[in-house]
Amino acid sequence: MKRFIKKAVISVMSATIVVSSSFSIYNNYTAHAEFISNTVISRECPAYSSAGTGSASSANDKYYYSFWNSSAPDYLAYDLSDVPENQRKKVIAVWYNATGQFDYTVVNGTSNGMPSDYTIEVNAAEGGTYPEDGWEVIETIKDNTLHSRQHVVDMSGYNWIRMNITGNDGKSGGYTSINMDIHNVSEGISDSWIFYGDSITACGMMNCYGTGFAEYVNQIDSSYYPIQENGGIGGIRSSDGAENIERWLAAFPGQYVSIAYGTNDAWGNPSATEQYYENTAYMVEKILEAGKNPIVPKIPYATESAVGDNVPLYNAMVEKIYENYPEVVKGPDFETFFRENPDLLSSDGVHPSESGYAAMRELWAKTMYDEVYSAESSNTTIDGDVNADGIFNIADVVIMKKWLLCAGDMTEWKAGDLNKDDVINVFDFCLMKHMLIEQ
Repeated sequence: MKRFIKKAVISVMSATIVVSSSFSIYNNYTAHAEFISNTVISRECPAYSSAGTGSASSANDKYYYSFWNSSAPDYLAYDLSDVPENQRKKVIAVWYNATGQFDYTVVNGTSNGMPSDYTIEVNAAEGGTYPEDGWEVIETIKDNTLHSRQHVVDMSGYNWIRMNITGNDGKSGGYTSINMDIHNVSEGISDSWIFYGDSITACGMMNCYGTGFAEYVNQIDSSYYPIQENGGIGGIRSSDGAENIERWLAAFPGQYVSIAYGTNDAWGNPSATEQYYENTAYMVEKILEAGKNPIVPKIPYATESAVGDNVPLYNAMVEKIYENYPEVVKGPDFETFFRENPDLLSSDGVHPSESGYAAMRELWAKTMYDEVYSAESSNTTIDGDVNADGIFNIADVVIMKKWLLCAGDMTEWKAGDLNKDDVINVFDFCLMKHMLIEQ
C-alpha cells in the first residue's frame, strides 16, 4: 500500500480542520454490514389464481417439482398480510420455470410454459379475501426469453403481490408452468445467486426439494435460504457466455454470479486455452463492472479422455484467473472432486449421475458457506476503528495522527482508509475528525 507523508500533513493536522459538506457521503460510518439473510417468506402463504387456490398453492409449497399450471391470461397472487411488516418492506419475487435451457434463444431451443409477457403488481387491501381491484403495476416485462427472473419490489404499505401473465412462450395466451418465491430483502440484497454454465450446470443447479443448493445451505445454517437461479444452457462454450453476459446481468438484481464453462471448450480441443481464459476474464470484468461478485469453479474432471486429458490445461487458466483477479470467489474444485469420485459420473464419463449432481450441489453449498457466508460474517470492520477495539472514538484519531507523523503504528489500515482510495493520508484524518464531531 502506498503511504504518502509530506511536510504539509504536519501543518494541516496542527491547525483546526474544517471539513466541507463535500464529505457528507462518508457520514454513514457504522460497521460494515454482515452477509444479510434473504430468507423466503412466502412458503405456503395463501395463494390465488383465477382458477382458485388449489393449483396456485403448488407454486409456493416446498416441493419444486410441483408447479402452478394455468393458461394465460391468468395471475398468481400471494397474501403476505400475516408476514411481519418489517420482513416485507422490500422483497424479491423470483419465479422458476422447468424449461431446461436458461435462455432458449442462445441455442435455438424451445420454451415450455415460460412466461414471456407479464407484470409484477402489489395491492394494499387487507388480507383474507382476494382483491379484484386496487392492483398497482410495479414492473412490466415484454418478450422475456429467460426461464427464471428476479424482481425487486417495494412492498411498504402493501399486503399482496401478484404476477399477472398475459403471454407465454413468446405469444399471447399459452400455457403457464411456474413456481414463485418471495424473499425478504428489506435490509439489502446479499443472498441472491445465479449460476451460468453449460449442460452440467443446467442439469445440476436447478431448485430441488431436499438436495438443492438453497436447501443444502439451509441445512448447514437455518438462518439462510438463498435466492437461486440456474443459468445453465446445454452445449455452450465460454464464448457464448461472454457474448451474452451483459444482457443476462441486466436482468439479474442479485449479488453472486458463477460462471462455470470449460467442459465444451476442452472437449477434443487442447489448444483453445487462451481463448477460454480471455472469455472468462471478460465475463469476470463485466460482473465486477456491474457491482457483483464473480465466482469461478474448477472445470470437472471427466473419465472421457477427449475431455479429461484437457481439463488440467484449462484449469491452469482458472488458476490464472484467480491470480489476476483476486476479487473472484473460488468455487468448488470439481476436477479434484470427480477425479476422486469417478463413480459419481454417468456412463458418458462427462456428465455427473443423479447422485453426482446432488453431490455437486452439496459441495457448492459447503464451499460457498466457507468462502462467502462465514467469511463475510467474520470480516466486519468499523470505519475509523484503527486500534481494532470494536468502537470508534478519540483514541483512534490520536493513533491515526501519530501514524501519519511516523510516531506510531497502524494496527488496522483498512479501517483507516475512510475514503476507500487504498491510500491512508490526511484526507482520511479529516474524515475521522468530522466523524467524531458528528457523534
